[in-house]
Amino acid sequence: MATARDIKYINKDFSDFRSTLINYAKTYFPTTYTDFSPSSPGMMFMEMSSYIGDILSFYQENQVQETYTQYARRFENLYDLAYMMGYKPKVTGVAIAEIDFYQTVPSSGSGYAPDFDYALYIEPNAQIGSSTQTSTTFLTEDPIDFTVSSSQDPTTITVYTVDGSNNPSLYLLKKTRQAISATINSTTVSAGATPVEFFTTNISAENIVGILDVTDENGNIWYEVPYLAEEMIYDSVRNTNPNDPNTYLEENQVPYLLQLKQTQRRFATRFLNSGSLQIQFGAGTTLNVEEEVVPNSDNVGLGLPFEKDKMTTAYSPTNFIFTPSYGIAPTGNLTIRYLTGGGVAANVLANDLTVVKNITRSFVNYAATDVGGAYQAAYNSLAVNNPRAASGGSSGDTVEELRQNIISNFNTQYRAVTSDDYLVRTLSMPPKYGKIAKAYAERSKASDNTGANTDLYVLAFNSTGTLTSASVSLKKNIQTYLSQFRVVGDSVAIKDAFVINIGIDFEIITLPNYNKNDVLRKCILELQNLFDLKNWQINEPIILKDINIALDVIEGVQTVKTVTITNKVGGNYSSYAYDVSGATINNVVYPSIDPMIFEVKYPNIDIKGKVVNL
Repeated sequence: MATARDIKYINKDFSDFRSTLINYAKTYFPTTYTDFSPSSPGMMFMEMSSYIGDILSFYQENQVQETYTQYARRFENLYDLAYMMGYKPKVTGVAIAEIDFYQTVPSSGSGYAPDFDYALYIEPNAQIGSSTQTSTTFLTEDPIDFTVSSSQDPTTITVYTVDGSNNPSLYLLKKTRQAISATINSTTVSAGATPVEFFTTNISAENIVGILDVTDENGNIWYEVPYLAEEMIYDSVRNTNPNDPNTYLEENQVPYLLQLKQTQRRFATRFLNSGSLQIQFGAGTTLNVEEEVVPNSDNVGLGLPFEKDKMTTAYSPTNFIFTPSYGIAPTGNLTIRYLTGGGVAANVLANDLTVVKNITRSFVNYAATDVGGAYQAAYNSLAVNNPRAASGGSSGDTVEELRQNIISNFNTQYRAVTSDDYLVRTLSMPPKYGKIAKAYAERSKASDNTGANTDLYVLAFNSTGTLTSASVSLKKNIQTYLSQFRVVGDSVAIKDAFVINIGIDFEIITLPNYNKNDVLRKCILELQNLFDLKNWQINEPIILKDINIALDVIEGVQTVKTVTITNKVGGNYSSYAYDVSGATINNVVYPSIDPMIFEVKYPNIDIKGKVVNL
């Protein structure tokens, strides 16, 4: 029968293992081995065992450490932890730039108006190059139609050249688009002749931004989803009469209608490391499409092993029969286009993006005959430029950034929980579905009978750039967009905020030896900048002290004597009146209980100043 031994399991390093082995030999083999000098053969074996124990202990501790987000150090492990918590790591940061697109068109007829038959239509994914960095490319997402002009997408028209009679002969058209520093790359992979469950392929490249699109050999489009069990994607259609006869008149405010679309052909991506992106497809076939099963009392819980499990199981509307519902597997060849780019070097200077690299363009209204080469001249006149420097380009997430982003993302899980979550999510809606000028979210008031627990107040811009109520189609797009982020117990009521138009009258005293008109002009410009709509939010009060300080620091102003806020109502102004004097307490003009915003609608005439004497 084996003798019971007192074995220590808490040793962690070389010295502990060595000391324990010596004590063990002295305790259980006191006469067998007695030479514990450093040069003895027995000590050599003990120290070698201690060495191995120390290494194994190190690896064991390191493996445990790599399972905790706040202690992991290897990128591969942090990537796995990130995806487990719902965060998609960034291996590169793209730079963003505003690109101005220019073209010339001739004048038409005796009225010398721009002839938009020569206006260009530029396809999405236009590529613009840098004049100083040949490897840097910027990419636009949205198409450009020079014949369309709206408050959200204006076409600026200026006279470019005149003829001998000083009549316009050429006009210059300008449109602006946002572009990111990215290059389009393409690769083709074979998924095999027969479907393979969860077919997976890897893309290896530096600075991968993401997947642009995936198409199979039959022309079918495959859509990227956060995870394969997600079957709903956002889809957009032009806001035209055939697509929606009820909202097409609102096209200027809402160019595209946002819809939710159910798709079988989908894939999910994940970074394995900073230079490898894995793409995984579904597991089903076109003959076994479980996404289209309609729930009824016979199939809900069909995959559960026992009847009694139906009483305590949590059901999901995306997979209520408890069988694999992950989309279909592809076959044949797949064409994958992906984006690479970004980095600090992509933060190019202003006026550097001037190279037309690869831009597919055509004429909206093309005539078969090109008289005098006018079409070719308009085609060749396309030019680009970035008036401001690009910004945002950076390297990918560092170890510490990964840790912080994982922890932060786990708390939100892409869901809108608080009022601020709904506010930020609403403002993040892509502008092609309608531009949200201002938004404000709050918990519903007890007096409301809407049944909603969150009220979302929104405003939009009209064609002149001033505030107006959001259209029906814009509200529908917001509702569709938020539906994928709203938690089950939440309901959101989308309402119009009130617009209160105001005027500002002020009196100042100037210092001696200063031009009074010049000082007054500077004061008016300062207030126009202060009351620019970009600087104001819904339910923000007017602090009169801030106006006094803004005027007082202008060179030449000795004293700000009076500042008066007046309500502008009726006519071209808002129809809502407001008691400004009654809402003013301690030199602060407070907003109403119902969410509203103060707007100086016509800054050039609604801000008036006067220079008075002491």
